[in-house]
Amino acid sequence: MKDRIRDYVLGLGVDDVGFAAVADYHSVRSPQLTTIFSAAKSMVVLAHKELSNCDSPNMQIAFSGRMDLMEFARSCNYKVARFLEREYQARAMTVSPSYPLEMSYDTMGSIGDVSLRHAAVAAGLGTFGRHNLVLHPEFGTRVIFTVILCDLDLPSDPPIQEELCNQCDLCVQSCPAGALEEAGKTDIGKCLKKSQPYGIGANIHFYQKVLASSPEEQKNMLKDPEFWRLYQAGFIGFQYFCFNCLKSCPVGQK
Repeated sequence: MKDRIRDYVLGLGVDDVGFAAVADYHSVRSPQLTTIFSAAKSMVVLAHKELSNCDSPNMQIAFSGRMDLMEFARSCNYKVARFLEREYQARAMTVSPSYPLEMSYDTMGSIGDVSLRHAAVAAGLGTFGRHNLVLHPEFGTRVIFTVILCDLDLPSDPPIQEELCNQCDLCVQSCPAGALEEAGKTDIGKCLKKSQPYGIGANIHFYQKVLASSPEEQKNMLKDPEFWRLYQAGFIGFQYFCFNCLKSCPVGQK
């Protein structure tokens, strides 16, 4: 069964795929999978290579590549879930990259309902690096993951035993926010201010200034580039303005 599913997934143009039994998935911060899908027994984890857009200093172009990738990944997730339900009469639920997320003061919009990183490691698709991202043996850090939860009994693929991170610390040195200074931890607050500068925090700060300003100052604020970027983020969703930890990593780069 796994071989047939793997062939179908790779036939969609997905770069790699792994399988993990729910019992082998461990994430401290994300909710228990039973609260999402009580009958879930396994996870089909898809790996999607990041485009070269991430190397562009033009953040519109850089993030455009990520949007293309997310759209492709979501489409593949849906097709795989449909395949499992049609061919194996399974129940399947998709988990896509990034949003939607639980948005609350407690989570700060930074905790996924399913940790795609931990799912990828459980499925034998990579290991954690110094930057706390998953390193794929071929693509390095330039990869995102999606998951399909299902009630099929699919055993986990063998975990990667090799240490893929060479501890060069280039990711630490290239982080403009200093969010990776403590090994094994990402300072989410510092990271989000640089990587997603037009998220909810920026919205709150901007409109607090609007309310405290005079009518004339408010008119000028509507001409400010910050307002226009907040407006764009409002209908696009989270926009990444920093790919340094991803593109500085030499693992998997030719």
